[in-house]
Amino acid sequence: MSAEVENWSHAEIWKLRATRPRYCRINLSVPVLDRFFNKQDPRPDFRVSRESLTVLLNLLNQDRRHGATIEILVFLFWLASGAFYGVVSRVFGIPRSTVHRFVHRVTEEVVAIRHQIIYLPKTPEDLEVVSQGFAGLARHRAFVKAAGAIDGCHIRIKPPSGPDDHCYRNRKLFPSIILQAVCDHQGSFIDTYVGWPGSVHDSRVLRHSLLYRQSVYPPPGHFILADGGYPCLQSPLPLITPYKRGNQGVVAQRFNSHHSKARSVIESAFGMIKTRFRAIFLQALEVHHTFVPHVVTACAILHNICLSAGDYVVVEDEPEEDGGDDEGEAGLEDVSGARWRDQLCCEVSALEEVPLDHDYC
Repeated sequence: MSAEVENWSHAEIWKLRATRPRYCRINLSVPVLDRFFNKQDPRPDFRVSRESLTVLLNLLNQDRRHGATIEILVFLFWLASGAFYGVVSRVFGIPRSTVHRFVHRVTEEVVAIRHQIIYLPKTPEDLEVVSQGFAGLARHRAFVKAAGAIDGCHIRIKPPSGPDDHCYRNRKLFPSIILQAVCDHQGSFIDTYVGWPGSVHDSRVLRHSLLYRQSVYPPPGHFILADGGYPCLQSPLPLITPYKRGNQGVVAQRFNSHHSKARSVIESAFGMIKTRFRAIFLQALEVHHTFVPHVVTACAILHNICLSAGDYVVVEDEPEEDGGDDEGEAGLEDVSGARWRDQLCCEVSALEEVPLDHDYC
């Protein structure tokens, strides 16, 4: 050590160490790391393929050092297993506080790239692909102006203590927060909005979302498919819902059938994300309820990354429908889309179905 360094204070030495590149030796006595770094399939441990993980590392610009990779592996293992921090710490042989720090840090880093992964169609050509895809799903040209499918999903949480804990209990009586999502014809999320307490109606969540308040998507002449839990609207956000069950003729039933074929892609998207991260979506998250929206957003981002990498999962559970025939609360500024729906219904009864010459799934 030079004479100059010998005169440094402890604080200056620690500052120098903190700014130097840090490297770590992989502890291959940890089975989960041994399997990963010896090129075994990571999906049993982390629920994502090696291709998906490579995309994630590149997006986070953290493919240059093993330490960053291990942080992401700890985060993914926690998502995949839903285990307590103490359990994850024993699996990786690191302190519990380190697991907590890794999970929170990587969650925020993933959420920070949200707009690179979850975004609305950017060009008219992109929108045309989505619209044609929905027409293919519906098996009818009347749905060629569909630009997305929307629904809500309840995420189980540990209810916060205090007088407002009842606000988080949904109609099925378990505490939750709501994920509202819009997907394209392939099940990729193009918009997400998460955080409202489970007792709030889907239509109220919708009216507070940027998608509704900014009214920038879909463009004029296009609409988003929704279930009966939402109002049928022409503006400010064009939503086309099915006809109510008690008010259906043969033509309306046929319209509902085609509508359901196209709209069900959002239920499939929720089914895929629940299957991939079962521990996160099917049991109460053991974290503070204010952190849950960040975790759920990170899961939605990972879902899109996996689909882009061809990393699909077989849905293990039947999709859960949270909606019903109640069209919820309508705002004073709303303009009904019932006439538009009637026009589409007439097109369904007049036009032939789309030839099955392309698989849009």
